[in-house]
Amino acid sequence: MPDALVIDDSRAIRMILARTLQRLGFEPLQTAGGSEALQLLANHGVAIRLALVDWNMPGMSGLEFIRSVRADPLYRGLVLIMVTTETEIDQMTTALEAGANEYVMKPFTDEIIADKIRMTGLECPAAGVRLSA
Repeated sequence: MPDALVIDDSRAIRMILARTLQRLGFEPLQTAGGSEALQLLANHGVAIRLALVDWNMPGMSGLEFIRSVRADPLYRGLVLIMVTTETEIDQMTTALEAGANEYVMKPFTDEIIADKIRMTGLECPAAGVRLSA
């Protein structure tokens, strides 16, 4: 059963993040936008424990997605990590104030993603996995 979301309009980034999450023991779903991600959340409910969210996407931005999710008490336990090219401190502050649990700037490594997930307190299903050779 899916337990994570990767939300990014770049197919390549979605695939990279999904592969990282799979190595960490998650079963991710992928989508290119915030609106579609909200629908996936509605379909899978609280089984989704983690979402990696891009900021800049057509339609609903990642920031709008985070605000929408945080407005719904059903998803209060969902861990949201913004993964973006936005590098300004003001943008990081805005995302965290909107409800993101952590913030990752692109480019990133698998280890950075794993560390940020751990920093949220979320247990990775394959906690002892080694991500790189």
